[in-house]
Amino acid sequence: MKHALRGLGLLFAQRAALAVVFVLLWTLAAARVPAFVLPGPDKVLHALVALMQTDTFSHDVLTTLSRIVTGFVLATLIGTPLGLALGSSRTLARFFEPLLAVMNTVSSAIWAVFAIIWFGISNATTIFVVFMTAMPLILTNVWQGSQNVDKLHVDLARSFRMSRTQILRKIYLPTILPYFFSGARLAFGFGWRVSLVAETLGSSDGIGYRLRQAADLVQTDQVFAWTLLLVVLMLVFESGLLKPLERRLFRWKPA
Repeated sequence: MKHALRGLGLLFAQRAALAVVFVLLWTLAAARVPAFVLPGPDKVLHALVALMQTDTFSHDVLTTLSRIVTGFVLATLIGTPLGLALGSSRTLARFFEPLLAVMNTVSSAIWAVFAIIWFGISNATTIFVVFMTAMPLILTNVWQGSQNVDKLHVDLARSFRMSRTQILRKIYLPTILPYFFSGARLAFGFGWRVSLVAETLGSSDGIGYRLRQAADLVQTDQVFAWTLLLVVLMLVFESGLLKPLERRLFRWKPA
């Protein structure tokens, strides 16, 4: 217990030192250029506080979060079973592999253009872009995890006349979960980024829209404030939700 607390304390001290160095470098750089090019940390903090006091702040943040979560959930619900299907059937894998390669190659900006054409200025535009970015990542990782399932265990389960559902739950699921979480964390991170692209191009609210609005008005302190807020939200979701959930699910694994 003491060793674990000492390790957490050391990690916290390292992260705090890194943050202090970053803020010092930022302050020094901001002192040498105009504020509209690089505002200092104090100006960005004041801008963030001012934004939080506006009537539209909570609406914009919640709107962006809902779009990202919706696109990510849809990507999970569709990508996971498709990955399992490709992993359990070589015929399906050979047939759909070129299509998956194309989906992984197309950039989020192109998906955003298509989404604007198909859905216009709406929530569906951002949700679609997040989905099309996250789904291939989850599908690919689940597919790779399915390929690593021990066939001897599957044959043994069939010899005991276990149903297909039982085989999936007791053999496939424990094997693919680490791969799923690896892909999910990557997909969620990409989802945050591409949501800004989609909202910048095809939305009338949300963090991405406010970023574009501030950039058009050369309000650089607000651009940095929105960016800082987005980074903090990403870290909260990553460190406060995904990592603890992953540790809880895999607490049986040796350290």
